[in-house]
Amino acid sequence: PALGLFLFTIARDPLRIIILIAGAFFWLVSLLLSSLIWFIAVKASDPRDEPLQKGLLIFGVMFSVLLQEAFRFLYYKLLRKAIEGLVALSEDGCSPISIQQMAYVAGVGFGLMSGAFSMINLLADALGPGTVGIHGDSQLYFLTSAFMTMVLIFLHTFWGILFFHGCEHRRWWEIMAVVVMHLAVSGSTFCNPLYVGSLVPSYLLMAAAATWAYLLSGGSAQNLRRFLLCKS
Repeated sequence: PALGLFLFTIARDPLRIIILIAGAFFWLVSLLLSSLIWFIAVKASDPRDEPLQKGLLIFGVMFSVLLQEAFRFLYYKLLRKAIEGLVALSEDGCSPISIQQMAYVAGVGFGLMSGAFSMINLLADALGPGTVGIHGDSQLYFLTSAFMTMVLIFLHTFWGILFFHGCEHRRWWEIMAVVVMHLAVSGSTFCNPLYVGSLVPSYLLMAAAATWAYLLSGGSAQNLRRFLLCKS
């Protein structure tokens, strides 16, 4: 599904590809900084203290989420400056891409890079040693991880639309809603290997975020009905 989003809505437009790659780069930098902080914290602590190490892991995840959203805001500010430059260079005084389209493409960029790293980590685990479920644990680790990766890609896309809309109209509660949803989804992964505890809430939040983003983008029930019936 994520590849379909890229091929059908982004791949044909060079400007959208540039925005997507830049968004992926911003997410990558946020991951690098959060990983560096977590690595230093782990090395500076006692590795035999299991409660402390678990607390540091929770801290690392929450800090990473906040840093990602901070870089999303920085990317919004950068794109806002880019729109002003595009308007100044255009002959008709209009930008070739709207802030709503930028928000969507930037969200896809964040999501695709997040999904790529999740996939790399899974492939590294698949090399072994050991076999998933050999001690009676769930054998659905890779399948549920794939579904979790997919929902995170879509959530980043919808969060990008909501976040940019909140920044554009100075609705700070929309920005806070994105941060809270991101923290909730990331925190739900600590329920694993009880995968129902992470997948079900994440998909429910995805449905809510998708509906919200659709309405903020100008969508309506009538437009959706026309789309499903293939009417212009």
